[in-house]
Amino acid sequence: MTDQTVLQKTPDAARASAALAALRTEIGKAVVGNDQAVLYLVLALLCRGHVLLEGVPGVAKTLLVRALATSLDLDHARVQFTPDLMPGDVTGSQIYDPHSAEFTFRQGPVFTNLLLADEINRTPPKTQSSLLESMEERQVSVDGQPRALPDPFVVIATQNPIEQEGTYPLPEAQLDRFLFKVDIRLPERDDEFRILQRHANGFDPRDLGAAGLRPVAGPADLAAARAAIAQVVVSPEVLAYIVDLCRATRSSPAVAHGASTRGATALLAAARAFAWLNGRGYVTPDDVKTVATAVLRHRLRLRPEAELDGVSAEGVLSSLLVSVPVPV
Repeated sequence: MTDQTVLQKTPDAARASAALAALRTEIGKAVVGNDQAVLYLVLALLCRGHVLLEGVPGVAKTLLVRALATSLDLDHARVQFTPDLMPGDVTGSQIYDPHSAEFTFRQGPVFTNLLLADEINRTPPKTQSSLLESMEERQVSVDGQPRALPDPFVVIATQNPIEQEGTYPLPEAQLDRFLFKVDIRLPERDDEFRILQRHANGFDPRDLGAAGLRPVAGPADLAAARAAIAQVVVSPEVLAYIVDLCRATRSSPAVAHGASTRGATALLAAARAFAWLNGRGYVTPDDVKTVATAVLRHRLRLRPEAELDGVSAEGVLSSLLVSVPVPV
């Protein structure tokens, strides 16, 4: 039984914990602020989940993903989603070889560890849906033949919240595949000063090696961490709290459709990973509260009249986190 006070770590898990702590520090060499976004990206890797980043242009969303890939020594690819992007441009396609008179499969950018789907809501639903199988099944099917994607595989999608002309909102079925939705905000004054200071001293965001970034963790550390997280204890009382919280989203008068059972399992997985990152072998209600908004905000569909009254998913969740009884 895992100790309820201090997490008993195996040597592999201890190394993984130290490596992931160093990872967050390493990313900070390139990205100033956005500590919360870094935390959720690490949690997503530990949970084999995907992340939807929302923020205005120029807040270092792409730099954040590149710094993460560099610090983890993982392959990464970036796809700029546009109205004319086709599904085969993402997943790959069969190419005819005139020399052999046969078709061969050419892999698309989805065959990577970290896929940055930039401005995912700029492409039509047909192309958006090409990611569904990849995100859920970790594979791509072309001409009826499934092809496994690398492990780890995480989709980090971005969308711009202020320019809605010419966009295609993500359907609920695809939104539900994202473990977290994270808002990337403009930096505070001190952080923005530090960013400009770095650039004045010669920082080049296109050359992370020159900024001193190096791999400090890898797939083996992620695997060891996942094995350790699987041993984190969740009491029946905390499980019931997660259930009650998700069920409360479905009965809220402002919500047309609340969090599904997939949302509840996502909340459980994120809370366990967060507890492990904080050195505990058990999940507390506070762990659930910490990750709840990022896990659930994009899974709530508000009633039109509530939106007209200025109600937000974050506001609904904030109220529920106060009103739903917390186990003692």
